[in-house]
Amino acid sequence: MKNDKPILSNIRLDSIGRRQFSLGLASLATAAFLPNTGFAQSAAAAQKIADHFSSVKTMMGEFVQFGPRGEQTGGKFFIERPGKLRFNFEDPSPIRVIADGKNVVIGNMKLKTWDVYPLSKTPLSLLLSDRIDLGNQMVRDVKQESDLTTIVLGNKTVFGDSTITMMFDSKTYDLRQWTITDAQNKDTSVMIYNVRNGVSLDDKVFTIPYDEVRKG
Repeated sequence: MKNDKPILSNIRLDSIGRRQFSLGLASLATAAFLPNTGFAQSAAAAQKIADHFSSVKTMMGEFVQFGPRGEQTGGKFFIERPGKLRFNFEDPSPIRVIADGKNVVIGNMKLKTWDVYPLSKTPLSLLLSDRIDLGNQMVRDVKQESDLTTIVLGNKTVFGDSTITMMFDSKTYDLRQWTITDAQNKDTSVMIYNVRNGVSLDDKVFTIPYDEVRKG
C-alpha cells in the first residue's frame, strides 16, 4: 500500500496512466485576487453559499470529467459528508475512485491495482469537509458573477501548490463544477448534473476493499 504521496494529483484515468488523476474544473484557479475590501465582502456572501453546500450531507448524480490533455470520461458519483466519495467511471474505463473518510484510493478493476492517499493530504478533503470555513487562510480567491460564484481554496503547508476551485450557482447555491489544480498547474475538470441531494446511501458504497489494496 502506497501512503507516501501527499497530494492527490498527477493521476490520469486514460491510457496515459492512473497517476495523472485529479478532480477539477479547468482554468479557474488563475483568477486575480480581489482588493481587500471587495474580497471580504465577496467572501462573506460566498460563505452563505458554502454553508448551504455544507448542509447537504449526501449527493449523487452524473459527471463529465475533462483531463489536462482534453481527454473526456463520464460516470456516476456519490458523496456523503464528511469525507466520503465514490466515482464509478462508465465503460470502458475500469477506474473506481473511493474515499472512506480516511483515505482515497484509485483502483483499476481490470488490472487489479490500487493507489492509496491520505484524504487529509489532498485538496479533495476541502470539498468533502463537514463545513467549508471561508474565514480561515485557505481562501485563495472569491469571484462573484451574476450566475456563478467561484471559490478557490488551498493550503501551501498541507497541499503545496495544489488548489481546489468550486463553482456554485449564485441563485440556487448548488454546486456545478470543481477542479483540482496540481503543482504543475495542470487541471482536470468535473461537471456534475442530474444531481439529487439528501439521498440515502448504503455504507458499502464508500467501502474500500483494503484486502485487495494490500495485495495490489
